[in-house]
Amino acid sequence: MALSLRSEPTACLALADGTAFYGNGFGAPGEAVAELCFNTAMTGYQEIMTDPSYCGQIITFTFPHIGNVGVNISDDEAVDPVAAGMVVKWDPTHASNWRAQTELSDWLRARGRIAIGGIDTRRLTRVIRQQGAPHVAIAYHPDGKVDREALIAKARGFNGLEGMDLAKEVTCRQTYHWNEQRWTWKDGHKPQQHAQHKVVAIDYGAKRNILRCLASAGCDVTVMPATTSAQEVLALKPDGVFLSNGPGDPA
Repeated sequence: MALSLRSEPTACLALADGTAFYGNGFGAPGEAVAELCFNTAMTGYQEIMTDPSYCGQIITFTFPHIGNVGVNISDDEAVDPVAAGMVVKWDPTHASNWRAQTELSDWLRARGRIAIGGIDTRRLTRVIRQQGAPHVAIAYHPDGKVDREALIAKARGFNGLEGMDLAKEVTCRQTYHWNEQRWTWKDGHKPQQHAQHKVVAIDYGAKRNILRCLASAGCDVTVMPATTSAQEVLALKPDGVFLSNGPGDPA
């Protein structure tokens, strides 16, 4: 178990309603403002933090032990973490997995993402369930100098994600070809070399594993930006068109 022995908190999560949670910061020092959500997965935290669907959100992980499988270069759903921050019950456990290449805290630090441990995530999850997705501000300062009132003011000043075109932030910038298949014990992410169907995937925040599933199903996948016109798609004469999921409210 990775329960920290530090007596003084180094991080704070402040809600717009004035509630503040203090804990132990890890990852990258700094501050961020976002919506707060929760995820009940027992593992897969690397995939969750890099899922473009979480753009503009801080994720509360309800499972208490996070970090035990470490992080590797193969499981990212995007190039870098997309979620703004992470909230967990305990400090991250040390990696103990044959695929691990780095520790969770080091990975977050290298990619500029803030995390806070030592939080009563059950209480926080109840708040999220009752309030929806509350606006929050998170801060991690190793010296412990956290201004609670300033964080609450930042949370209250956040306008939320409603009406934001988040797809433009997470979509690819140019068209590219995808042939990497789902991971297997024997071959890892083997390329698809015998595709039978030509598919165009419109990227509104597509996870890599969705593209891998298409390739594994025998599809030759061309990924195009969210701003692509219908004429540009039809010009490729695809057998099918896939519209990905993504962050925010599609309405």
